[in-house]
Amino acid sequence: METPASTEPVASRPENVQAPGPKPEKPKSEWRDLATFLLKLALIVFVVRSFIFSPFSIPSESMLPRLLIGDYLFITKWNYGYSKHSLPWSLPLIPGRILPRDPARGDVVVFKAPNHNGEDWIKRVIGLPGDTIEMVNGQVILNGKPVPKQRIADFVLPITPNFTHCPTQFQTADAKGAPICRIPQFRETLPNGKQYNVLDQDNLPQDNTQVFTVPAGHVFLMGDNRDNSTDSRFQQPPYGSGIGFVPIENIEGKAVVNFWSTDGGANWFLPWTWFTAARWSRIGEGF
Repeated sequence: METPASTEPVASRPENVQAPGPKPEKPKSEWRDLATFLLKLALIVFVVRSFIFSPFSIPSESMLPRLLIGDYLFITKWNYGYSKHSLPWSLPLIPGRILPRDPARGDVVVFKAPNHNGEDWIKRVIGLPGDTIEMVNGQVILNGKPVPKQRIADFVLPITPNFTHCPTQFQTADAKGAPICRIPQFRETLPNGKQYNVLDQDNLPQDNTQVFTVPAGHVFLMGDNRDNSTDSRFQQPPYGSGIGFVPIENIEGKAVVNFWSTDGGANWFLPWTWFTAARWSRIGEGF
């Protein structure tokens, strides 16, 4: 006896129903991937530069003998807390100062110079809130007591493409006849034991000042090149060209180590000069 043929349509039988195929993948976009990578990289750089460390290059002679034009150094950002000036372009994302901590006398700091169009400057901390500071014949008087200032060997610096400003009376030559600058050098010792060298070329008006009293929340900063530094001894613009008392909030970080130094003789189109112009002995020098 024959089995009657099924009248069920073939397509409706369960064994013939096909599962839906995988969804087609979105076409990859190299431009979108590149943009995503660059955005992540920018975010990482922003976080590192804002909260961990950032580079700084020396633009002037105000911190001779410790820092030369052409020095590149790292500053750490966490030492004194964070403010908007910790961020690139001083973005107003941090109100006031968080995790605040006062610097120590003798620290070398990078800061936003008040009333100087957002410029970054570097100086040494001499006075803290409540301190009195006066200069008498080139000697720092801190809280009524002279800071010891000892004469040491002259500071000698070769005349190079990025150091040509040497007063005539200090110009001479080394044993090979190369021009050098020889400047009187002294060692100062702060009450906390911090020692550093300063240059004092002549008796100038800034070597004798009024008595300054550092207000709360501010510091008194000076350059080590005492006769060639526009610092807290001078009023802020528009009354002067200095920085006056600097708010601690303006401090961006503490100088910690040189990572590169060049005498300015390098040419981008002559790669070997990148090495001949390097001042190798200065690389890795700490503070």
